[in-house]
Amino acid sequence: MYFEDYDNNAQNEHGGDDVYSKPVRAGKRTYFFDVKATKGNDYYLTITESKRRIEHDGRYVYDKHKIFLYKEDFDKFADGLQEVVNYIRERCPVIETTHEPRHDVQFEEL
Repeated sequence: MYFEDYDNNAQNEHGGDDVYSKPVRAGKRTYFFDVKATKGNDYYLTITESKRRIEHDGRYVYDKHKIFLYKEDFDKFADGLQEVVNYIRERCPVIETTHEPRHDVQFEEL
């Protein structure tokens, strides 16, 4: 993970107090799973994809995409994600090209 990714992620967030963050480095991308708290102390999740790229002048910039996920939608989101992950795995097996340990996604605990 690039320090700039982690540092700038919090600066670009609009609203919500930071409660917990889990950055996941995946190739050229970093994913941030951030737990935020509303003013009423209710939690929600933001998922941010950050990809570092080089501008024409040689500067590094970060393309970021963000999803806000509220707890009432966790089960539906997890079920949908698990379904499409299973679909892809059944039709296009993963060919491991790295030596990093693989962590399978489990959603039963959500």
